[in-house]
Amino acid sequence: MRFRRKNRSPAVLSHEFIIQNHADAASFLVMVFLLGLIAEVLDGAPAKSTIIFIAVQYNVTYTIDDNSEQFHFYDYGPKDFATIFFYMLVAIYLHAVIQEYILDKINRRLHLSKTKHSKFNESGQLAFFYLFSFIWGASILNAEEFMMNPTSLWKDYPHSRMLFQVKFFYICQIAYWLHALLELYFQRIQKEDIPRQLCYICLYIAHISGAYILNLQRLGLILMVPHYLVELIFHASRLFYFSDENKQKGFTIWALLFVMVRLLTLTLSVLTFGFGLARAEDPGFSIADGNFNVLPVRIGCLGAVCLTQAWMMWKFINFQLKKWREHVNNQIPKKKITNTKNKRTKKEPNRATFVNGAAKSECGASPRIRKSKPV
Repeated sequence: MRFRRKNRSPAVLSHEFIIQNHADAASFLVMVFLLGLIAEVLDGAPAKSTIIFIAVQYNVTYTIDDNSEQFHFYDYGPKDFATIFFYMLVAIYLHAVIQEYILDKINRRLHLSKTKHSKFNESGQLAFFYLFSFIWGASILNAEEFMMNPTSLWKDYPHSRMLFQVKFFYICQIAYWLHALLELYFQRIQKEDIPRQLCYICLYIAHISGAYILNLQRLGLILMVPHYLVELIFHASRLFYFSDENKQKGFTIWALLFVMVRLLTLTLSVLTFGFGLARAEDPGFSIADGNFNVLPVRIGCLGAVCLTQAWMMWKFINFQLKKWREHVNNQIPKKKITNTKNKRTKKEPNRATFVNGAAKSECGASPRIRKSKPV
């Protein structure tokens, strides 16, 4: 007689099967591409099919006549979709590794509720990404010295030739946020959280892709690095808050830096689109040359940045007002309790105590005995 198994494996290619094995499938595809690259190299033939997925494409090399030194720059094109797809698979695999070996172990110790559990996972994943992106972006800014010379944001535009680290940074950024769209399905995000996460993911994809395509990589990089720092502080503070609700100092630092970064973003955007690019020496629209320095494009970019910053400030103000109301509501019951205690203490000295059946005041003097009227 056979016993039936209680936990049956899901059917192949079902929703449950895909959700449980999506990380294994992503790692399998990554290994296929890597093994294909190794096989092509060992055969002695130039790797043409798999190298498109792994290496950064559209290399442009410049040589100086006096010197044999070569300078390598990169452009963008349709082959970047293959590279973005490969690193999106890498992001899916790394997401699963962080979730299983770090976040799940911490969750078991904290014993969080379902809502806090999902927010903890979201903040944990984003904290790792923001930390890595901030360090990487800051190192690029330090190496290229974009912050020291603000005129480099619009000088010699279009900046159609990118350095390797700049292009690879943008490829990884787009790949990560595209992977975040898929994780909404893989992680079984609650329905009430999907619109919020979908909104900011789409905003990231639109702004980063826009800066990449319109050859505004320098401006996008300078705006991303401080923004990622602020978001890192917020999600790190939320992680500490879930472990101990008394740890809330990080939110104060985040609130101050949030407003400062919004002002910095607006200032640099107005300076670049309103003054720098508007006074460029050779304005004109040319897709072949990568020149998008025309008035409609500048107005559209500046409007998109300003609307996004206004929307973020609106959400920030509503968040702060909500926290303030919760704090006030928590303080009102305490005041009522203290007031009732004070009233009771004031009335207590007037009360008489009874000793051996006779009334006696607390001060030690016996109460006055009324004389009985003659009948």
